[in-house]
Amino acid sequence: MLIAAVLHRFSRILLAPRCLACGEPGHGGLDLCEACRVQLPWNQHACRQCGIGLATVGQSHCGACRLDPPPFTQSFCPLHYRFPIDRLLPRFKFHGDLAAGELLATLMQWPMDPGDLPQALVPVPLHQSRLRTRGYDQALELARALARGTRVPLLANALVRRRATHPQTELGATERKRNMRDAFALRPRASLPPHIALVDDVMTTGATLAECARVLLSGGVQRVDAWTIARA
Repeated sequence: MLIAAVLHRFSRILLAPRCLACGEPGHGGLDLCEACRVQLPWNQHACRQCGIGLATVGQSHCGACRLDPPPFTQSFCPLHYRFPIDRLLPRFKFHGDLAAGELLATLMQWPMDPGDLPQALVPVPLHQSRLRTRGYDQALELARALARGTRVPLLANALVRRRATHPQTELGATERKRNMRDAFALRPRASLPPHIALVDDVMTTGATLAECARVLLSGGVQRVDAWTIARA
């Protein structure tokens, strides 16, 4: 993946940016055209804890989080999973398009509050079997791009996925929780700061992020946030 990243940077010197969502010329130095930029589905009114969109402006938490809050303190899911994000994210996640990952990391940072950054970023890890099949870990690549942009340290190996799990997209909400149970562990002798943000590509039910947060909290972390590109 290092070679792919170098080739991408070299191509940016020689070629003008082109929109990765629709193929039109890019705008403002980004691989995103102006028409797609204005259609970005910003998640502006969202539950502070789980990131789900809220109908009432000014409301801070959804009803579900008031009744049964997840273990992470707050979430940062700046976009909805709609066009053009639903074009960009699959390119990054399933087709090894690191340019799409860099673009998504850039978009994530636009609404970010520099005064509310964590002390470290921890990507949600892939199991080794999935990593061998896919060839790269999209959460790790996203976390690397965010670490460069925010200058927040990256703890790439703090968590390990100790068993293979079924793809979450094939399961319902209850099955997702069961699927993730005891799937993660702390790497032995991992040194963890008090405030960590978990990084993943998209949040649907939050079951994966919740299980990772429980493991980190049990290891002594005081606050865990959940960072994803989008909220489904």
